[in-house]
Formats: sequence, structure tokens, C-alpha cells
Amino acid sequence: MTEPELIGDLEEKRARHNADAERHKKLRDELNDKTKSWAEKRDELNAKVRTLIDEANLKRETRDKLNAEVREAKAKRDEWNRKFNELSDKAMVLRREKMPKSGLSIRKFKAELRALEKKHMTSVMSAEKEKALMKEMSQLDAKIKEMEKEIEQFSEVRQAEKEAHEAKDSAENFHKQVSELAEKAQSEHDAMLKLYEEADRVRKEADAAQEQFIEAKLAADEQHREHIEHIRQVHDFDKIISGIRDKTKKTRKDETSVKKEAEEIFEKFRSGEKLSTEDIMVLQKSGYM
Repeated sequence: MTEPELIGDLEEKRARHNADAERHKKLRDELNDKTKSWAEKRDELNAKVRTLIDEANLKRETRDKLNAEVREAKAKRDEWNRKFNELSDKAMVLRREKMPKSGLSIRKFKAELRALEKKHMTSVMSAEKEKALMKEMSQLDAKIKEMEKEIEQFSEVRQAEKEAHEAKDSAENFHKQVSELAEKAQSEHDAMLKLYEEADRVRKEADAAQEQFIEAKLAADEQHREHIEHIRQVHDFDKIISGIRDKTKKTRKDETSVKKEAEEIFEKFRSGEKLSTEDIMVLQKSGYM
């Protein structure tokens, strides 16, 4: 193979390696873009996870605070229920000890009066019967008022009943608070669970994005190694081709120098000067002899 053919073959191989290097570089850059994209998506998802967790933790704190208030309201409700029971028992004892016997039947009289009022409103009767019914209702009403007036005279009993009633109202108010606070606490708990579930779902997406990031990065690194290897091959071919060309130039330069020296020696020979053995060898090498 001649020197031009050798250089041409080497340049062809160099061109193939250079093309392969560019191809791997392009693939590497595309994969690096994917790596960057997956990293951004992963970071975005992880940031969303942190936000969801923070929100869920706030819901948990609110729930715990509300549950503490529920426990406090329950304790107060139970305390007032105990007071109500105690005061009710006290009022009952006082009624039995201090109330007139007639007071024990006042509810019965009131029930009878309501029954007569209903009968008057719904029944059809003669004028005489209606008059008698109205008289009976009036007498019963007067009796009830007299009994109530008698009961009102017993202030100790009234005070005990009032305190029992107030205790019952307080117990009911705290029971209402318990229900409202428990409902709010449950709402915060449900919201907290929903946020944690959403955080878990997004975290899985972030993990999947991380896997894609790693896969793309490893592939990009492999393409980069291939690119570097082909670039190294191109540089090696450049060195070889340059070496051949330098050698050729040197050979040509040496040949030119030897030819010029031979011409000078030949001119000495023609002028009759005596030649040395080295001069003769130069002439032989240059084709003069």
C-alpha cells in the first residue's frame, strides 16, 4: 500500500470514529436533557410532598388541640351532670319534707285541665254541657293557681330546683361543646389522613421520577464514555497521520539535501579534486556512479 493509500485509509477510519463520537455526543446531550427534566420533576414532586406533609402536620396539631378541648369539655360536662344529680336529689328531698301534700298532685291537675281544654276544643256539645265544662275548667285552673302560689312560698325548694335546672343547662351546654368540638376534631383528622395519603401518592411519583433520572444519567454517562473513547481514537489517528506526513516531509528534505551534496561533490570531481570514500558513497547513493 502506497503512502497516499495508507493515509487515505487512516483518514477514512478517523472519519468513522469522528462520526461515531458525534453520534454518541448527540445521544449523551439528549439523555442529559432528560436527566435534567427528570431531576426537575423529582424535585418538584418532593417539594409538593413536603408541603402536603406540613399541611397534614398542621391538621394533626389542630386535631390534637381540639381533642384536648373535647376532653376538657367532657370533664366539665360530667362535673355538671354530677352536680345536677346531687341538686336534683336535694330538691326532691326538700319537696318531700317541706312541700304541702297537695303539691304532689299539681301535675295531675294540670293534666286534667289540658284534657278538658282539648275536649272543649274538639267536641260538639250543648250549651248547658259547655257551660258546665267551662265551670269545671275554671275551678280546676283556680285550684292549680292556688297550689302554685302555695308552692312559691317555699323559697328553699325553689332555690334548690333553680340550681338543679342551672346545673342541667350547664351540663347540656358542655355536652353541646363536646359534640361540636368532636365533630371538628374528626373533620381535621379526616383531612389529615387525606393529606398523608396524597403525600404517599406523590412520593411514589417522585420515586418513579428518581428511577427515571438514574436510568437516564447512567445511559448518558455510557454515551459520554463512548464519545470520549471515539475522540481518543480520532486523536490517535491524527497523531499517526501527522507522523507519517512528518516522516515523508523529512525523507524528502533529506533526499533534497543529499542530492545537493552529491552535486557539489560531483563538481569537485569534475574539477579534479580527490574524493574521499564518504564522497564516493554519497555519489553512489545519489546515482552519479
